[in-house]
Amino acid sequence: MKKKIGISYTEANFQNYWNWFTPEDLGEETELVELSFERNNRADIEDCDGFVLTGGIDVLPAIYGGAEEYPYRPDEFLPERDEFERLIYSYAQEAKIPVLGICRGMQYINIMEGGKVFEDNGEKLNRLHKKETDDKVHEVIVNTHSLLYAITGQKRGEVNSAHHQSVKPDKLGDNLMVSAYADTPNPIIEALEFKDKSDKAFMIGVQWHPERMREKELNPLSQKIKEQFVKEVKNHIR
Repeated sequence: MKKKIGISYTEANFQNYWNWFTPEDLGEETELVELSFERNNRADIEDCDGFVLTGGIDVLPAIYGGAEEYPYRPDEFLPERDEFERLIYSYAQEAKIPVLGICRGMQYINIMEGGKVFEDNGEKLNRLHKKETDDKVHEVIVNTHSLLYAITGQKRGEVNSAHHQSVKPDKLGDNLMVSAYADTPNPIIEALEFKDKSDKAFMIGVQWHPERMREKELNPLSQKIKEQFVKEVKNHIR
């Protein structure tokens, strides 16, 4: 039976996530599954051996007690997506299945673990992080006591950026730790993982977009993360 990586459907550039996993990455023993809140294919969740929670529209503020009105608020939210991805993440934790959270995906992991996000980072930080025509590019500093560092071997690195929300440093979710941050006047959390990893499956959340970095195959903060995630999926025992 093939191992399956479930990728949560997003209205924003879904194909980039799908294409990030090459035939060489997957081999003959692994395949991709689209987990779509639009099709509500819940039964497929339990067939998966790993999950990617993708980027996209802001999480409904009511879920984390956020403000209803704020800059760059979307015209409409997608509560159906929020609920569908909550089911994915809850099952992943219950069944100890590897998870990779990207951008919104990392923020939502923090929220589902009891944390909060800034509804908007403010204009000063948005100039450095919010996507315009292209992704922004900036440096991150990696916590050398983290799983992220063990995987990538990078103390510093360049990443892309396309977000106007971020995890609140004083509102981290339960059992989460900061793996990387952007060295700005108000440091932005750029990566999360479990603090106590005992009895937990692999989980890394990143604020950047490793699936669409320039020269992503040469950047450990994309390639090494993907390689380790795929390895964890292939090693998962149902």
